[in-house]
Amino acid sequence: MRQVSVKTLTIGEILGKTIYSSSGRVLLGKGVKLTSLYIAKLRDMGISIVYIEDDRFDDVVVEDVISEEHRREAMEVLEKSSRSVRLGKDLNGFELKKVINKIVQEILFKKDILVNMMDMRSLDNQMFAHSVNVCVLATVLGKAMFLDQERLESLAVGALLHDIGKVQLDPKLINGKSPLTPEEVELLKTHTTLGFDDLRKRKDLNLVIAHIAFQHHEHMNGTGYPRHIKEGEIHPLAQIVGIADLYDKFTSDNSGVKRVMPHEACEILMGLAGSLYPLEMVRLFLKNIAAYPTGVTVRLNTDEIGVVVDQNLSMPARPIVRVFDESEFGSNAAKEYDMVEKRTIFIEEVIS
Repeated sequence: MRQVSVKTLTIGEILGKTIYSSSGRVLLGKGVKLTSLYIAKLRDMGISIVYIEDDRFDDVVVEDVISEEHRREAMEVLEKSSRSVRLGKDLNGFELKKVINKIVQEILFKKDILVNMMDMRSLDNQMFAHSVNVCVLATVLGKAMFLDQERLESLAVGALLHDIGKVQLDPKLINGKSPLTPEEVELLKTHTTLGFDDLRKRKDLNLVIAHIAFQHHEHMNGTGYPRHIKEGEIHPLAQIVGIADLYDKFTSDNSGVKRVMPHEACEILMGLAGSLYPLEMVRLFLKNIAAYPTGVTVRLNTDEIGVVVDQNLSMPARPIVRVFDESEFGSNAAKEYDMVEKRTIFIEEVIS
């Protein structure tokens, strides 16, 4: 399996990972043979990357941090919760906590975690997919910080609902299709206050969850919003969600910011450490992120083209790359570079 740009898909290729709608419904299933109609539909939906089957990489497994089932359940619950908020109804707190418990338990159970899969998101599920991913990323960081299970579950719920205030705003402000005016930007920023005002009234939710929604855009140096509070005044769980939120926005489409590859997002985050976010939090977060996710195509300094086929947990920026003698994956025998052992080999470019 390898990752490819939707722009380069060809008829007859086999989809390697299932693509879901915002409600968790299967849009295109794993194993589907792509037709011209399917490829056009993927482009129309705003999906930019997919995973395809490839005999030369049939042993390459691209693992998500959580199962497809739990990710789908979380998106379903979040959609229902968003609809309830929009209609002024109560959230189903029991259902929400049930799926969060599954996610937290799955992450706690895993001995070693390296986030190395990139989302296949459509325009219709951008908000929900983003929130679920922020939930997963925040929980991974929370585990690395040795938070107890109770705090982890509060963190995960808060991360899942961090943008819940956006459901009360005009969808045109959220979809990221066109640049916002300064007035619209300020209106969009009110989602933190709207989310806080709604969540703090929910008796079945911890008040910390409301503060996560309120403070996840605050920065240590006071440049955040809505209150411009500084280091020591921001709840640590909100800072965790802020880091996860920014990383996911940088590495996904339709988020209102230019998409970059994970290794670039890691560099950006490191540059913000100590000013916007606590240095130790960022350091721990990056230890759990694969700078070059499994399945991506890369060009090495040897001018060879290959695919990342495995990761080195000790050095996430130095993966294992499989190359072929001929460019663009020729038919000759493959060889692999373990970049921890081959210190003079490095990645020059990610070919999207």
